[in-house]
Amino acid sequence: MARYIFVTGGVVSSLGKGLSSASLAYLLQSRGYKVRLRKLDPYLNIDPGTMSPFQHGEVFVTDDGAETDLDLGHYERFSGISAKKSDNVTTGKIYSDILKKERKGQYLGKTVQVIPHVTNEIKDFIKKDIKDEDFVICEIGGTVGDIESLPFLEAIRQFSIDVGSNRSLFVHLTLVPYMKASDEIKTKPTQHSVKELRALGIQPNIIICRCERPIPIGQRKKISLFCNVSIKNVIETIDVKTIYEAPISFYKEKLDQQVLNYFKIKSKRQPNLLPWKKITKTVLSSKNSVNIAIIGKYVNLKDAYKSLDEALTHGGIKNNVKINLIRIESDYLKVSEVKKKLAGVNGILIPGGFGKRGTEGKIAAISYARKNKIPFLGICFGMQMAVIEFARNVLKIKKASSTEISKQCIPIVGLIDEWSKNGKVQKGTSKKLGGTMRLGLYPARLKESSLIKKIYKSRNINERHRHRYEVNINYQENFEEKGMSFSGISPDNKLPEAIEIKKHPWFIAVQFHPEFKSRPLLPHPLFSSFIAAAKKNK
Repeated sequence: MARYIFVTGGVVSSLGKGLSSASLAYLLQSRGYKVRLRKLDPYLNIDPGTMSPFQHGEVFVTDDGAETDLDLGHYERFSGISAKKSDNVTTGKIYSDILKKERKGQYLGKTVQVIPHVTNEIKDFIKKDIKDEDFVICEIGGTVGDIESLPFLEAIRQFSIDVGSNRSLFVHLTLVPYMKASDEIKTKPTQHSVKELRALGIQPNIIICRCERPIPIGQRKKISLFCNVSIKNVIETIDVKTIYEAPISFYKEKLDQQVLNYFKIKSKRQPNLLPWKKITKTVLSSKNSVNIAIIGKYVNLKDAYKSLDEALTHGGIKNNVKINLIRIESDYLKVSEVKKKLAGVNGILIPGGFGKRGTEGKIAAISYARKNKIPFLGICFGMQMAVIEFARNVLKIKKASSTEISKQCIPIVGLIDEWSKNGKVQKGTSKKLGGTMRLGLYPARLKESSLIKKIYKSRNINERHRHRYEVNINYQENFEEKGMSFSGISPDNKLPEAIEIKKHPWFIAVQFHPEFKSRPLLPHPLFSSFIAAAKKNK
């Protein structure tokens, strides 16, 4: 019998609801319980697939091909559970499904309204395909007080009544600011946030207080008194130096224990926090470090390459080194400045991306890595740029490019016409953007003698994709004659999935996104190997 934990946020956004949910999930799992994590986003987009990184940050992709909120990446990395399409929903998706039903006459001529139709759809989503899970943690996006969040808050209020208080728990994450001028910690924002939540019919059972410094007992008592919550359930979460401290911090504050106490459940066992302590020590205290240059269009946006940043950290944990990320905007990387900008780097990475902007800077950096034997990892668009660089400078195809960049080029990279998945032909198009890319888990076969096969320790792999363009397989023979191996191919031998340069210490690029499957407790082998090569290059 599943128990439902609803996580809301108040005062300001970006407090860490996703990280808090993920940490709680790990602690409950470690105690022996089965957990599912879900995210309810209040924006009107169907999904974040067409949203700019400036608006949304990273688009996280699941095994089954959903483009989702980046918080699902946190869920996966901390819990180890692969997310599904059914674990993320938006207001846009809810309304889209309702309107389709209305057009088909499924509401039998009734007036379609927010209550009950929208709220019922949300409630159906919350309990969808739940089987033997002990806990379902549902994070509500946005901040209490936002108009767009109201249908979700009403839905979870109703849901709590439907299943009963013995199977539902409300956790409210809020900010308790420190006022430097008066040297005081202020509880009023939290009180007002909870007041607004209670006005909507939701009484939080646990309040998590985000703060810069410890909250004195007097202020905790005040929050307890005026928010109608037991002082044991006023949980502080002080800013940590690394996110990997979060499970340790919440355990010390007994968050997971208070959840079990609320449901009157005895713990099966104590959580294992040793892995997180080891990781934290490596991240914060390792004396060794490597410099990794990330060259892309959005490198200065904190959340644009969230999974990538984390995967590199995971590779550092595996090799017991700190990762110093050198972020370089490809737009402003001139060919004449490449040597100067990349001086002292131990590894170079070109991440995924779309569009023409910044491509020449990326190509120049790849050329520098290739010629100077610097470990290089290209991901998705990074692989396409690596192939174009090699075509131009080694194969001497000066007009080599992608049809995404130029229509008057020799198309080394081109738009997907069609590909197969599960025996069905999938169509890609440049006219319809949302959900038309090659999305989700696809298989690839690695060459027996390749470096990448040695890294994976397997001939057959499955990785997540998110792209619309592919390397032209017809040039394979030309590339391999000059030393660039197509070391990973789709099972039908039509789509290049990985390339590498044989006469190079470590030069690999892949069409897929390995960062989506990397976890702190199980680093992805590509990132572990890349960081190991960078470590040797010091």
